[in-house]
Amino acid sequence: MSLMKQTLGVLLAGGQGERLWPLTRDRAKPAVPFGGIYRIVDITLSNCINSDLRRVFVLTQYKALSLNRHIRQAWSPLVGLGEFIEVLPPQMRVSTNWYLGTADAVYQNIYSIGSEPSNYVLILSGDHIYKMDYQKMIRQHVDSGADVTLATIEMDPEQARGRFGVIETDREGRVVGFEEKPQEPKRSAFNPSKCNASMGIYVFNTQLLIPILIADAEDPKSGHDFGHDILPKIYPKYRVYAYNFIDENKKEALYWRDVGTIDAYYEANMDLVAVSPVFNLYDKAWPIRTWQQQYPPAKFVFAEENRMGVATDSIVAGGSIISGGRVNRSILGYDVRVNSYSQVEDSIIFNHVNIGRYARIRRAIIDRHVNIPERTEIGYDPQADAERYFVSEQGVVVVVRKESMLEEPE
Repeated sequence: MSLMKQTLGVLLAGGQGERLWPLTRDRAKPAVPFGGIYRIVDITLSNCINSDLRRVFVLTQYKALSLNRHIRQAWSPLVGLGEFIEVLPPQMRVSTNWYLGTADAVYQNIYSIGSEPSNYVLILSGDHIYKMDYQKMIRQHVDSGADVTLATIEMDPEQARGRFGVIETDREGRVVGFEEKPQEPKRSAFNPSKCNASMGIYVFNTQLLIPILIADAEDPKSGHDFGHDILPKIYPKYRVYAYNFIDENKKEALYWRDVGTIDAYYEANMDLVAVSPVFNLYDKAWPIRTWQQQYPPAKFVFAEENRMGVATDSIVAGGSIISGGRVNRSILGYDVRVNSYSQVEDSIIFNHVNIGRYARIRRAIIDRHVNIPERTEIGYDPQADAERYFVSEQGVVVVVRKESMLEEPE
């Protein structure tokens, strides 16, 4: 039996996404649109399919309606007998609480995990952008005789400080130290100018994971989190190894982005519109899958000198019409209309948005179903923007509808 058939995936998709507010007001963080036609969760699930991992539980919790719908439409048809990508909402079978942490989320689904025959459990996060062949990680895990393997990426200590778990290893790659979000990250044994940051991807031997989760659940002092609680306890007792990230994106620099903040999310999207994109959506050897609504092709109309429908260095999804407006270095989702004499640059426009005539939008994220009135200016007057909209630390303006609209499709 192949290694991946012996592996069960558990994708954590239940976080509140507080740092990505207000985009997470009406949806779970993994359901936030990405790259025009995708959702953030599509990246990790595509990694699963491309790695031949065909049994995955997706653990949801907060505002999961659109996420549940998307996974049902996009991913259920891809699996067959004995294979699945299945949403598991909180069931409270072993607890009366909502998920208290990442480890508790897995623990509360221990019956579902235990019911599936597996030798290994691969724990994943649903809010990162990267390309990774999990099969290579599982192979190293088995070949090294590890009980637990943690995926790591080399990172500048300044970048990791206070943000990521940092792992110390010996020269064989065995973990000899772990700190969650340290202020002074320990340096890599292989590259003293870097540190080994945890990617939040873990492989456990199934027979070890279950008793560890039970012990953690019974510990009243635990925060029930893998990074804070479980990993620091287990590396001295068990064979815990690091797996150094191998990037299937095939660029000079390793690409892995935590899109947990508005600015990080904005930058990851902007990475897509370069002439030679930093994160390549067009790689046929590593396809990114999703479900797409049925819309007609994008359309660009009016060829007058001062009223030309044009988009440059941009991604434009189906059903969108650039009607005499100009779009530059931007991402437009489905069914977006950019009307005459308007300008959109360095922006992310979600589905079903109408941009009125003579409007000017710069360095903004416009949420779904927003109507931008004629002559509106966004991204040109920081003080006026801050009075009307949410503005990130780096000045990205986020515009959402005033009322919540969970019932409407994205």
